[in-house]
Amino acid sequence: MKIVLTNDDGIDAPGLDKLYQIVRKIGDPVVVAPQAAQSGVGHCVTTHSPIPVEHLGHNRYSVGGSPADCVRVALKHFAPDAGWLIAGINPGANLGSDVYQSGTVAATREAAILGYPGIAISQYIAKDQQVDWEITEHHAEAILKELLAKKLPAGCYWNVNLPHPLGYDSAPEHVYCESDNNPHKYSYHRDGNDFVYQGTIHERPRDPGKDVAVCFGGDVAITQLMI
Repeated sequence: MKIVLTNDDGIDAPGLDKLYQIVRKIGDPVVVAPQAAQSGVGHCVTTHSPIPVEHLGHNRYSVGGSPADCVRVALKHFAPDAGWLIAGINPGANLGSDVYQSGTVAATREAAILGYPGIAISQYIAKDQQVDWEITEHHAEAILKELLAKKLPAGCYWNVNLPHPLGYDSAPEHVYCESDNNPHKYSYHRDGNDFVYQGTIHERPRDPGKDVAVCFGGDVAITQLMI
């Protein structure tokens, strides 16, 4: 089974490499990812200018566009016979309202729009911590195998967020939960004509049992979203 892989961090991002290492054991990965980082671009698409694509090797393509552009090119041209699309592994959570600005989640949403099942997978990073990508790969593999065995309703896609920190011996529960609709608490500092964002994900408001609280509480948050 062909599985298209993409992200919003660029073709050389470590999270994408770990995703590839997982998927190559499961199916036939086709990597179609942005040439450069596209984090936070949401569901931006290119329709009025050419999209440059570079063939880097067998089933590996670098795209001069957004994550959603990558998905369109992949599923319309390079792998229309794909069984799934997976986006990630993103360094940083995509929880609650984050899904509207996230290029990672937008890629999976675009797949759903085109009629393909998909998974967006992200690794939350705790305050003052760093990601151990080997450990993330270890936990992500079990989650992806679980979700790839499930059937998604048409127009739906999975959004997965791993907790942090994690160890090889950690045993976080896989919690199927709803998305938290609480807005972020943030402000802007004015510096002359410039406005500088001020806010932190770690103190964001959360409702018990929803994705933010689940992930921040140490478990894997798995949310089924719909276009």
